[in-house]
Amino acid sequence: MANTELSFDEVRKLVPQSYPFLMIDRVLELDPGKRIVAVKNVSGNESFFQGHFPGLAIMPAALILEGLAQATIVLQRKNAAGAAPEDGVIYLFGSVRAKMHRPVFPGDVLKLEVKLVKSFGEGGAAEGLATVEGETCVEAEMYYTKTRTADLLRRRK
Repeated sequence: MANTELSFDEVRKLVPQSYPFLMIDRVLELDPGKRIVAVKNVSGNESFFQGHFPGLAIMPAALILEGLAQATIVLQRKNAAGAAPEDGVIYLFGSVRAKMHRPVFPGDVLKLEVKLVKSFGEGGAAEGLATVEGETCVEAEMYYTKTRTADLLRRRK
């Protein structure tokens, strides 16, 4: 089992998202093609806290799922034996089933664990688990596909 760590700078080269939607601060464990464990340090300075339950800062569940999706992207992109990300390729998450168990608050360290379950064609299925101090926050089944930015732009017209 490989145990590869990735820094913030290495992560941001692998995912297309950037501030304020980059939801991974670093990767603790990476077993290419199988499993990833990443973390998001949740700060009270995050812009989403201004509008999401003012007076009771709770991280939106959609952004926790975004963190799991980004971890899946890192796992997929590192699957190709260290190959550089393909230019113009993005991952679309078309179906996500999730259960919310516990809110995430400022000061929490959100641990994002994803296991690849199945690959098919240009996509696959993954299971995600988001925890804080060992307590489950979100469980998710995610289905995704790989596409090219140019193909999406053609559909926009």
